Amino acid sequence: MRLKRVVVTGIGALTPIGKDVPAFWDNLLNGVSGAAPITYFDTEHFKTKFACEVKDFNALDFIDSKTARRMDPGSRFAVVATQEALDDSGLDLSQEDPQRIGVVVGSAIGGLQSLHEAFYTLVENKGVPRFNPFLLPMVLMDSISGNMALHFGLQGPNYMTSSACASGGNAIVDAYNFIRMGRCDIMVAGGAEACITQLTVGGFDAMRALSTRNDEPQRASRPFDKDRDGFVMGEGAAMLILENLDHALARGAHIYAEMVGGGLSCDAFHITAPRPDGAGAAMSMRLALEEAGLQPREVDYINAHGTSTKMGDVSECNAIADVFGEHANELLISSTKSMTGHMLGAAPAIESIASILAMNKGMAPPTINLDQKDADLPDWNFCPHKPVKKDIRVVLSNSFGFGGHNLTLLYKKYE
Repeated sequence: MRLKRVVVTGIGALTPIGKDVPAFWDNLLNGVSGAAPITYFDTEHFKTKFACEVKDFNALDFIDSKTARRMDPGSRFAVVATQEALDDSGLDLSQEDPQRIGVVVGSAIGGLQSLHEAFYTLVENKGVPRFNPFLLPMVLMDSISGNMALHFGLQGPNYMTSSACASGGNAIVDAYNFIRMGRCDIMVAGGAEACITQLTVGGFDAMRALSTRNDEPQRASRPFDKDRDGFVMGEGAAMLILENLDHALARGAHIYAEMVGGGLSCDAFHITAPRPDGAGAAMSMRLALEEAGLQPREVDYINAHGTSTKMGDVSECNAIADVFGEHANELLISSTKSMTGHMLGAAPAIESIASILAMNKGMAPPTINLDQKDADLPDWNFCPHKPVKKDIRVVLSNSFGFGGHNLTLLYKKYE
């Protein structure tokens, strides 16, 4: 069968550094950090006391109160980001076949916040169950995509993917394949995460994975820097409208980029640590390039997984060196997690948007807080502190997750 071409025609973002795409992009270019003291709970007994929260967000500005009360915060984030993406795409849903529009979304944590609150209620009531009748729909991860479909009347394929910090990327690859195979004309794909809770912060602290730079949180996420001491948690949602090229052209849609490849692999090495040699990550990058029919030398910019952990940064750089060889010296590489924090399952989606905008604007966003590169890393252009202007035609975005999941997405300028 002849595979369809897939393009991106709409983007939406709700992030710690901007509640819509223009604000997000402006703050990326200006090197704004979303890190600040946690406001959701008392951090007195926690080693890490800060995170990248979505600030000044009121779901009632976007969703009616009755509907919002039945949603976990992750679903609220997702619906708001989807509304922006649909508006941006120019789609008139009343003129589309809803059975040809699907939703695939990734999340690592799902409705953990609602579950956590329900458990506290049970304890406070000394075991007497007085639960919200919508507790289970709020907790179940699939409610995120379900709420999106319900809110916008989308009747095509609908489900969630969960592969830790690669989740949103797996969702995008699945959506891409639905369109390539002609099963759908349009897919809403991305990630949503409302993960800043006592359980997640405490759990990551117990693993010694989080930064404890409590005295200067905005300088805590520092990928590739010699003084990094762990990642910074983030939250939010990001959605892409993927569309059959012929369908997009027929309606005169604005095309941001063409999606041309998705590579997936597993380290099968350790449940949380990456392979030191980066072999699994290298495989995912090679598979994406092979699917796209592109050579490594054609890639201009890499949005790195770049979490600000020593093992992760070294492993990813080893993988890039393996795949790109001498061309790595010509690449622009940056980690936008230095500003957004690590949005877990939503990270691949928001980093896809950052990569696509870098291509559209001819500007690679910076890696902030990179004051002195780790001596164990190569002398590449990690875009320290400031954005770098360049004609960018092909972008690659990496995402890796606990469980050994490796995922690479490839986008190029539409021609």
